[in-house]
Formats: sequence, structure tokens, C-alpha cells
Amino acid sequence: MREMPKRFPEYSIMHKTILKQIKKLEEEDVLKKNQIRIKMYKSELEKIEKMFPENFFKNETDYS
Repeated sequence: MREMPKRFPEYSIMHKTILKQIKKLEEEDVLKKNQIRIKMYKSELEKIEKMFPENFFKNETDYS
């Protein structure tokens, strides 16, 4: 099991913010521009999730 990142609170807040943004964009009209943003946000979420112990964000990450 991995340890928590040094900047744990900031990454946790960032994760929640990005997840909310993804959900908001998915609810809007499906534009190519939005799809590109969603893809970018999802890759950032994956990077953040890799810094934390496994399943740390299990209940929150419902974007797939």
C-alpha cells in the first residue's frame, strides 16, 4: 500500500474539483470541445489517483 502524498489535502481537493467538472461537462450538450476537455480531465484524475493508496477514491470516481 502506498503512503499518502505530501500535499494530500490539495490533491484531494483537486480530485473532487476535476470530478465535478467532468460531470458538469457530461451533462451539457455533447460537443467535440467538451469531449476533449473530459478526456484531459480524466487523465489528470488518473495521475492524482496513482499518487494515493489503492481504492482511496473508490466511492467518488464514478466517471467511467
